[in-house]
Amino acid sequence: MLGSPCLLWLLAVTFSLVPTTRPLAPQALKEEEEDETPGPPPPAVLCDYDSCRHLQVPCRELQRAGPKACLCPGLSSPAQPPAPPRLGEVHVVAEDSSAVVHWCAPSSPVHQYWLLLREGSGATQKGPPLNSTVRQAELKGLKPGGVYVVCVVAANGAGESSVPPAGAEGLEGVGGPAFGPCGRLAVPPRPVTLVHTAVGVGTVLALLTCSALVWHFCLRERWGCPHRPASQPTAGL
Repeated sequence: MLGSPCLLWLLAVTFSLVPTTRPLAPQALKEEEEDETPGPPPPAVLCDYDSCRHLQVPCRELQRAGPKACLCPGLSSPAQPPAPPRLGEVHVVAEDSSAVVHWCAPSSPVHQYWLLLREGSGATQKGPPLNSTVRQAELKGLKPGGVYVVCVVAANGAGESSVPPAGAEGLEGVGGPAFGPCGRLAVPPRPVTLVHTAVGVGTVLALLTCSALVWHFCLRERWGCPHRPASQPTAGL
């Protein structure tokens, strides 16, 4: 029986050393839940893609090459022909009788482009195929003073984009803005230099002067002119 008080004392000391758990306050529970809640996803970033940029890398390749995922503009189904491209600026170089045509890609998968060129009511000429990254092309051999209609065509495995029929481009006048795949361009006459102008003016003046002199002498020979009587020498005194 002597060991009973010692045993009770030992048990009391043992239980006093065990840490007692306290219930968490409601605010602590709320903070813990907030810490475990996942934060909002990072904002989506658009890919560095410009449909009008020349030699633009396809947006799908930008997604795979970038360190972070980016968003591409929506595209139509590859099983459908592409939408018509949008014709942009047409820069005419009068000295070379050429023009540089710019355009913007449609919101469709595109494998290649080509240009269509028509002068007046003549036959339509088709240019060579161009890569899908190309956004500009040069037209050479244009006639000075000529008026042309140029169209951009996009194509993929399902077909090619539509082009307005001849005479239905929907443009108000030559050189007007184009919001579709076609536009009109006017090639100015070759610029005349100042030297050519001076030579031409001098030649015209020389011809007029010669003509006036010839006409004057011809009339004088035909109708004659009164001659002054020859003055007689006076006799000396």
